[in-house]
Amino acid sequence: MNAYYLQHAVQSESSDGPPAHIVFAGGGTAGHLFPGLAVAEQLRQVAPETRITFAGTGKDFERRHVSRAGFDYLALPCQPLPKSPGQLWRFIADNFAGARAAASFLSEQNVSLVVGLGSYASAPMGRAAVRHRIPLLLLEQNAYPGRATRHLAHKADVVCLALAKAKLHLRTRGRVYITGNPVRAEFVRSMGFQPVPAELEHGLEAHATTHRLVVLGGSGGSSQLNSIVPKALHKVRSLLDGWEIVHQSGKDNRIETETLYAKLGLSASVVPFVVNMSQVLSCTDLVIGRAGGTTLAELAVIGVPAVLVPWAEAVGDHQRRNAEVFTRMGAAATLDVAAAIGRLDDALAELLVMPLTHVETREAMAAAMRRMARPEATAEVVERIQELLAEHLQTAAA
Repeated sequence: MNAYYLQHAVQSESSDGPPAHIVFAGGGTAGHLFPGLAVAEQLRQVAPETRITFAGTGKDFERRHVSRAGFDYLALPCQPLPKSPGQLWRFIADNFAGARAAASFLSEQNVSLVVGLGSYASAPMGRAAVRHRIPLLLLEQNAYPGRATRHLAHKADVVCLALAKAKLHLRTRGRVYITGNPVRAEFVRSMGFQPVPAELEHGLEAHATTHRLVVLGGSGGSSQLNSIVPKALHKVRSLLDGWEIVHQSGKDNRIETETLYAKLGLSASVVPFVVNMSQVLSCTDLVIGRAGGTTLAELAVIGVPAVLVPWAEAVGDHQRRNAEVFTRMGAAATLDVAAAIGRLDDALAELLVMPLTHVETREAMAAAMRRMARPEATAEVVERIQELLAEHLQTAAA
């Protein structure tokens, strides 16, 4: 089904009533939010009459990026699974309130379809969609599906997976597609273009160096990477001549991370968050980072080799499972924190030697990364939404 068909379907509904209204539910982190924004932006291009709302936790990060993209935003009370008995009452109260608010929104706002983006923030709206018999499509970014995806999948109409391995861990009555993980349009546009120097947040500019190393700890930063990466780089400092270091620290740890680099005698541009990530990565030679599904999809589309340090506390150990897929294909090297013997900074330093010193190693890893890329993922998810929306309209008209 092509883009015209969605537009035709939406306009058909518009002739008898309001335009189609699609809700993207979830967020909390860039890894869940950005794939949804990528799909929503392409939907807006092919069917501009479609109303699009994002429903999430109410965090400033979500509000800011959704507002910048020009979509409506709905904050719903919701909490992740409690880590202690003292958090149980708030978990129950907030999620009950979120479910009621989601149900009211669906009833009052004539919602046509819900897209679940994963994370606990997708659960209230996803459950409400099932109860109201509104079509539900789920996006899963990781090799091992998150709790929300696993919980909702058995009632979802369609599940779109980034990696085929995730299908082994799902029970669903709906259709399952291996689409790849949607990435924002600017990443796809960066494919095949000659890199140009990129400016970073806060006016920092790329230095006129031969190589760039970027440290990515996720949208909120990683206290573990903020600590071990500068120490590991200090141990291989003799290999860093001609390398520029850019370190995304998270907003709360910038000063501490800058101080550590200075103490170790290393020059690094430390920023809370890299806004124009596609530009920065387009002229990056090596990444040290976590192994979230969206980060890996973005690296693959641009073709940036990586040394991965999966977050050991990720639900279902999904980051390690993601990293295994990319490492097995030769696109990355992985430091398994749980299996490491001795100091983590020592182990990381050892992994960095080959990619820092051998351009052939980086080129081989970059080529493997590009083979993992799914630049058509966004369009394919849009097509699945088109199909599901058309089926819903046909059923309603029958």
